[in-house]
Amino acid sequence: MTRYIGIRVLLALAVAWAAYTVTFVILYLIPGDPVSAMAAGGMDGGTASAERLEALREQYGFNDPLPVQYATHLLAAVRGDFGVSVQTGQDVTTAIGQVLAPTAQLASAALVLALLLGGGLAVAASYTRSARLRDLLLSLPPVSVSLPTFWVGLLLIQLFSFQLGLFPAMGDDGIDALVLPALTLALPIGAMIAQVLARSLLEASGEPYVVTARAKGITRGAVHTGHVLRNALLPALTMVGLIAGNLLAGSVIVETVFARPGVGQLTVQAVTLQDLPVIQGVVVLGAVVFIAANLAVDLLLPLVDPRVRVGHSYA
Repeated sequence: MTRYIGIRVLLALAVAWAAYTVTFVILYLIPGDPVSAMAAGGMDGGTASAERLEALREQYGFNDPLPVQYATHLLAAVRGDFGVSVQTGQDVTTAIGQVLAPTAQLASAALVLALLLGGGLAVAASYTRSARLRDLLLSLPPVSVSLPTFWVGLLLIQLFSFQLGLFPAMGDDGIDALVLPALTLALPIGAMIAQVLARSLLEASGEPYVVTARAKGITRGAVHTGHVLRNALLPALTMVGLIAGNLLAGSVIVETVFARPGVGQLTVQAVTLQDLPVIQGVVVLGAVVFIAANLAVDLLLPLVDPRVRVGHSYA
């Protein structure tokens, strides 16, 4: 078990390093002068003088050889230092930290809703004896996945805010303001969970151990939730780690639609103003969240199925 954990931690660190390196290459080796681009975005349309541009190049180390720039930024990033925002002059780590809590709150609520909605739909669809009801329930996830997130958000605002007046249409004041954004973000993710889990449940329901358990007098509901669900859980659990990145990416759209503060709003502003240090900090944050979620899933898999400890693969 110790070797398994050690390998997963080393792989997570390697992925984090690769994500930072790819981000560095994309942001700093793209054609054009990054300092002029940043100045044009953060200084009212590129009114910075040549002396100011040269000072910015020196400040951000663009006059250094590329390997020196990479090593300097990488060592600083290891210490949690991603530089300062060109737009505001604020430390990037502080800027992200100030808006991280609302996004974490939104992502956590959306993940809980997605697990409840997706898991409940999959269990209900695989448990019912009615073929028509099962087909109807299984048709809902593809429809939900195909709907654009921003359109779902606007539809929920129109129905629950403007028509029924149950929840506020925008802002982050209280739990009420969290319901619609979390539901908007949860629907496509819950649909993906439902699709994978329902297929696994239907396949596991036909295994011989189900017949054996029923022959021992265990009720159909107990077999379905106590035996079938546990054996069908691994693919869905693995996918939960993969959709962690979707939560952060989806928050960019949802926070914009519902005018909520957060990492999404910060990302939109940074991209609009070409604030490269903030963009790199947000991208690395997304990579770290993705890596942490997958590492947590990797460490949880052996507890769900002990066969993973001896090297069985579920890819």
